[in-house]
Amino acid sequence: MRRIALMVGVLGVLLGGLWLLQGLGIVRVRPILCFANCAPVQGPSSTWATVGVVVLAAGVLAILYARGRRTRR
Repeated sequence: MRRIALMVGVLGVLLGGLWLLQGLGIVRVRPILCFANCAPVQGPSSTWATVGVVVLAAGVLAILYARGRRTRR
């Protein structure tokens, strides 16, 4: 269970960091795969910055849970 939490946490930190940087307008990435009318983010977006912070924080919490104190049997 802790390995899964670690993998999800690392993925959350990476995606959350990317979304945060995109939301702040520091990084610009073209859309790779679109299913509808998809346009790149034009300039800073407070929505994506907020989503990035939330996902980044959840990823850090998952990593802390995975790396938490091990109990002896």
